Amino acid sequence: MNPSRRPVTCWLLALSAVVGLAGCSQPSPEPKPAEAKPVATSAPAVDTKALAAKIVHKNAGVKEGDIVVIFGGGKDLPLLEDLAVEVRKSGAFPLVNAASEQLSRRMVDEVPEKYDSQKPTLDMKLMEMADVLISADYVEHNDLMAGVPPARLAARSAASQPVTQLALKRGVRQVNLGNGLLPTADTAKQFGVPQDKLAEIYWAGVNTDYDKLQAKAQDVIKVLSAGKKVRITNPNGTDLTVGIAGRPVFTSDGVISADDIKRGGAAVSVYLPAGEVYLTPVPGTAEGRIVVDHYFFQGKDVQKLELTFAKGRLTDMKAASGLEPLKAMYDAANTGKDELGVLDLGINPDVQLVPGSRMVAWMPAGMVTIVTGNNIWAGGTNASSGALSPFLPGSSVEVDGQALVKDGKLMK
Repeated sequence: MNPSRRPVTCWLLALSAVVGLAGCSQPSPEPKPAEAKPVATSAPAVDTKALAAKIVHKNAGVKEGDIVVIFGGGKDLPLLEDLAVEVRKSGAFPLVNAASEQLSRRMVDEVPEKYDSQKPTLDMKLMEMADVLISADYVEHNDLMAGVPPARLAARSAASQPVTQLALKRGVRQVNLGNGLLPTADTAKQFGVPQDKLAEIYWAGVNTDYDKLQAKAQDVIKVLSAGKKVRITNPNGTDLTVGIAGRPVFTSDGVISADDIKRGGAAVSVYLPAGEVYLTPVPGTAEGRIVVDHYFFQGKDVQKLELTFAKGRLTDMKAASGLEPLKAMYDAANTGKDELGVLDLGINPDVQLVPGSRMVAWMPAGMVTIVTGNNIWAGGTNASSGALSPFLPGSSVEVDGQALVKDGKLMK
């Protein structure tokens, strides 16, 4: 139900069904690209060659012989072209796909509903041969899918799940540029932040020091890996506990290591700006409620969303305003939509929330995000067609009584 977190594989389906990495051996010698400029990826001033080099070599770790699928919007063709050239310079083989908002919407409005559940044969074939997927977010209007019957979106999401599962099973390395924070005019307005300021924050996050980010991730992973119980609280009324004993912990720290490649699955996905540590909690253990001051859905602000959990499942949903479209989408999703599926903690110190704004994102250091429903991308087994992903800025997180996040500040 929230399109901000999707496996990279889902972007391929924009051409057929709209619905959500450094390798073990680096090319030699590895180039040292310059920092990308703090503007939107589609703007002419971007040094797309430097950005492409960073993504291909630093983030995706493309190596000779790899088959690399590249996907993005028509406005990002210079970046897609530079990605393809950089891939080929590494002795790898690029396949470029481009879409647009208009095409994405027409694929719903003009394609018969009977094809919503059709097996995505082409995408499955691509996943059978791809070694790397690189996608660039291209949607600029947050209400792009507003008005589409929820059942149709749910059917398309369900049809895409085998593609995602195959990519994870094969260990396809995945890099997404955007991570729900693309500095568009719509998103800036939604957050109440000037667009140029949002772009500055976004690129600061993309250009973060990955070595330091990896070290920070390991500190947080150690705490979560040793923990048994997490409690999340917030002055707004949030008070939720969940079990985490023995659960595998993953990170999007900007670089896929050799160990990540051996691990496979969720370990070989990176979302840029990077900076998250996440796990799938012990099923059936979530108890309490979370209060979400602002939940953005299809360009609208659902205010004071309250989600109540018992025995690991969402049992009640209410809001001060704007709940109806979100609830309709939730109701249309299939089995598993009510399970609390992911606990995600932000660790990127270079993505700073603007005080007094409505800004939220996955990766700011100290951000807490809860996901219900689909958690395949995080190493889980819930392949529901729906997911809610509310952000809880300003929250506190205790692991076995010890503070890991305090009032929105990461303590490690």
